Amino acid sequence: MPLTSPLNTDLTLNELMETWPATIQVFLRHKMLCVGCLVTPFHTVEDACAEYHLDQHAFVAELREAVISAPRPGTSTQDGGDRSR
Repeated sequence: MPLTSPLNTDLTLNELMETWPATIQVFLRHKMLCVGCLVTPFHTVEDACAEYHLDQHAFVAELREAVISAPRPGTSTQDGGDRSR
């Protein structure tokens, strides 16, 4: 998956979290109520950062790190098990 996609300002929060579930932890870490909010199909990262008075560049960097470090489907877990089974 392209790692620049979470930076797309047109992507809604709903699309972001559905495509990259690992980003949910970033929202929770910042105590944002975006996860499960009825507005996520309409708001973007820019909207959320403005609402919560967060630095957008720093927040996007955290989202990017979450996407990069997320396990990929079908990859092995640390205990050697295969997640695709």
